[in-house]
Amino acid sequence: MAATVVSLATSLTAAVVPSSFSSSSSFVFTKLWSKPCLRIAFSVSPFSYSRGGGKLMAHSLARATLGLTQPANIDAPKIAISAKEIDVAEWKGDILAVGVTEKDMTKDDSKRFENSLLKKLDAKLGGHLSEASSEEDFTGKPGQSLVLRLPGLGSKRIGLIGLGQSATNTYAFRNFGEAIAAAAKTAQACNVGIVLASTGSTANESKLNTASAIASGTVLGTYEDTRYKSDSKKPVLKSVDILGFGTGPELEKKLKYAEDVSSAIIFGKELVNSPANVLTPAVLAEEATKIASTHSDVLSATILNAEQCKELKMGSYLGVAAASANPPHFIHLCYKPPSGPIKAKLALVGKGLTFDSGGYNIKTGPGCFIELMKFDMGGSAAVLGAAKAIGQVKPPGVEVHFIVAACENMISGTGMRPGDILTASNGKTIEVNNTDAEGRLTLADALVYACNQGAEKVSFKHSIVTNQIEILYALE
Repeated sequence: MAATVVSLATSLTAAVVPSSFSSSSSFVFTKLWSKPCLRIAFSVSPFSYSRGGGKLMAHSLARATLGLTQPANIDAPKIAISAKEIDVAEWKGDILAVGVTEKDMTKDDSKRFENSLLKKLDAKLGGHLSEASSEEDFTGKPGQSLVLRLPGLGSKRIGLIGLGQSATNTYAFRNFGEAIAAAAKTAQACNVGIVLASTGSTANESKLNTASAIASGTVLGTYEDTRYKSDSKKPVLKSVDILGFGTGPELEKKLKYAEDVSSAIIFGKELVNSPANVLTPAVLAEEATKIASTHSDVLSATILNAEQCKELKMGSYLGVAAASANPPHFIHLCYKPPSGPIKAKLALVGKGLTFDSGGYNIKTGPGCFIELMKFDMGGSAAVLGAAKAIGQVKPPGVEVHFIVAACENMISGTGMRPGDILTASNGKTIEVNNTDAEGRLTLADALVYACNQGAEKVSFKHSIVTNQIEILYALE
């Protein structure tokens, strides 16, 4: 179960930070020794940002903020996902989406499909499917899609979605689900049936994971947060039927897992895209508390204010927070399974800078991206998203601590200066040569706190780390 938690946290981290804004900073897993000591070595490269990236998400928080911004209250998509075993040609709905590889699109000398499922569907459609795919030069490459309204099937439309030469991993099938969601949006489809032209591996576990990835991708692809826009359209997709994967409790459990993880990813994305005038450290702490309240049978919340952090001698963290008018909030959620023995204790630590100006070493000039520094809490979004998912999944045998040192890195007469010396909660002194290196300062006290919870393994995530660095943390 510990491996499951780590895998979940890793996938959430990859998902919640916008794909166009990346950092190569790594998760680190290390054994904590008998005394509260943690040694972590990591290397990172400068982040990169491309303005041509995918859409971002936003978070609904009904409160007055700077600029009086109050996001509209728009719920995440509620899509009923089920597994069915029926003749796909008889399935009734808006779009029958068929995932095809380039091999599936192979045709014989008479330009008819060789794949058995496509051959069957094409016969029902009077050969128009093979003709249209040739005319539109659809070959099954990744990113290709062909949606046609043809009579002859139970569905109103049939869609061919390209999987490339092969689709053998979770990411490929999640992308397939997202492509289906895009086709459904264009067609304003309320219900979609999904089938693969070739099922590939016949192993049951492989089929379960494939169905789960497709379902997750469809939900994530359907969701579009428009609560900060003055005008928006709600998604119309209401139900998805997974066809050709069998039925039964194992598959239903996998689909429920996909639903839980998808909702956690959406939650994390909403946090990441919330502007800093809406998502302050206090509001981030409120959101964490709501997670614990919703899953109070397995989660508890501890929120430390500045005075309590001072009592714990968190000078490194408080030094970063000192300049902001928004006070820091140190967040600690703890998951304990509802029953059974605890076999492992883990800690997930996320960077929680709700805004990073750079401090006195202010971010200036081309490429500084100060306007994007609301993303500097992406690590905490992944951690809190993981808490939400784990609160729903309730894995047995593992205790998990979710830790975020939330604050802002701003500029004022009370802020830390280049050359200042801070003292972390383990007594280590730190000379600040650059106030824009704030993430490692907040994480220093957060990691010491994690050690003190008795965690055997720690995973932490920098959402953004600037400059090429090679650092050894020695918290002793």
